[in-house]
Amino acid sequence: MASSSLVFAMPLAAQERSFNFAIGVGAVTKRAYPGVDGYETSADLKFTFGNLTWGKVNIGDGIGNVPENGLSLGGALRIVGSRDVADYPELAGLDDIDTAVELGFGLTYQQTNWRAFGEIRQGFGGHEGVVGTLGADVIFHPNDRWTVTAGPRLSVGDSEYAGTYFGITGAEAARSNFNAFDAGGGVLGAGLEVSATYRIDNYWSFESLLSYEKLMNDAADSPITQVGSENQLSLSIGLSRAFTLNF
Repeated sequence: MASSSLVFAMPLAAQERSFNFAIGVGAVTKRAYPGVDGYETSADLKFTFGNLTWGKVNIGDGIGNVPENGLSLGGALRIVGSRDVADYPELAGLDDIDTAVELGFGLTYQQTNWRAFGEIRQGFGGHEGVVGTLGADVIFHPNDRWTVTAGPRLSVGDSEYAGTYFGITGAEAARSNFNAFDAGGGVLGAGLEVSATYRIDNYWSFESLLSYEKLMNDAADSPITQVGSENQLSLSIGLSRAFTLNF
C-alpha cells in the first residue's frame, strides 16, 4: 500500500509542470491467501506517488523529501492476490477469487518523530467490498540516509470483503469438506508493521518491510482459517528509483 500527502503551495513565480514518482522492484514472501498456513515468494512491483506540480498548484512532498508536519490527504492503494483453488488442495470445492485492486484515500497527521493515519479503500475485481486501515508509527532517522518506522495496525472490512475471503456459501459447503460460514464485517485483524528505507542517492533507495497481523473475529473463526493460520506474516525487500517527468 502507498500514501502521499496533499499540500498546496502558491509561490510568486509560476512553477513548471512536472510529475515525480518512484518505481520499485523486489521480492515478497507472504501468505498465499488470507488465512492460509503456508508462504510463497514472488516478485514485488511497487509504484509510489511523489509530487505533481501544475502551475501554482503543488501536490505531494516528492520522493525522498521529509513530509511536512500537520494534517494531509493522500491516496491509498493495495493489491490482493488471486486465490486459485487448483493450487491449494485444502480448498477443494471452494470458488476461485480473482486479483483485487483496492483504491481509496487516507488522512495522515504527521509530526517529526511520529505519525497517525487512517485510510479507506474500495475493492475492484476479486472483491467489491470496502476496507480500511488505522495505524500509527514512531519515526527514526539514524542519519540523513536511513528512515525507520514502526507501529501498530488495525484492519477493518465490511461483510462483502469478509464474505469473499473468509465466508463459505451453501453451494461451496455442499461440494467441499467445509461447513457453511457467514462471515460478517468489522475488525478483522490487528498487528505491527516495521519498515526501513536507505536512501542511496537522489534517485535510488533500498526498501524493506516486515508486517505481522493476527486475524480476529469472523476472519479468525472462519473454517478456512481454522485449517490454516490466524497469524499472517510478510516480508518484502527491493530497490526503488525515483523519476521526474517535466511537461
